[in-house]
Amino acid sequence: MQRSSERDRGEAVDPASLLDDDGDDRDAVGEASRPTAGSDRASRDRSTGVGRLRGLLPSRPRPLRGSFSARSFLVVLALSLVGVVAGGSIPLVGSVGQFFGLFLVAFVVGAVGSRRRYLEVGLAGAIAAGIAFVLGTLTSVFAPVAVQVLADYGVAIAGVGTGAGLLASLAGHYFGRDLRDGLTREV
Repeated sequence: MQRSSERDRGEAVDPASLLDDDGDDRDAVGEASRPTAGSDRASRDRSTGVGRLRGLLPSRPRPLRGSFSARSFLVVLALSLVGVVAGGSIPLVGSVGQFFGLFLVAFVVGAVGSRRRYLEVGLAGAIAAGIAFVLGTLTSVFAPVAVQVLADYGVAIAGVGTGAGLLASLAGHYFGRDLRDGLTREV
């Protein structure tokens, strides 16, 4: 009889059999393979459901895996819209109050939440501020003039609003996370 290492070198191995996750430990001849030095790794791979070759390959990094939550984005977007409306309704402050409302919402989300939500908060703040700037332009000027202003400068107006909203939201979330870190750190 041949040793298993000699048999593996002399015969072609089907690549698909290396990727199988079914746990069948038969070699190319069809005999049940004998225990070898690497058998605990094979049994561990079978128990975890990982194929022989997949266990050896490095995993690919997934930078956005688990970093964006649609549910938290929708909640933060709704809170940001409420913050923009509440901040914009403060007399004598006007549009600056909208950004204060965005900052406050992002600050609370950062201070209360256990996870960092910079992507959700930044995107929600940018969308809420962009909507607020466009609607503010429509309601602040006589309707035919406002439509013409938006037709000429709408993209610039929305861009300024989204950029400022993004910065206000990210700053608020950062300071909220910083406060949470300071409150939860041991002295």
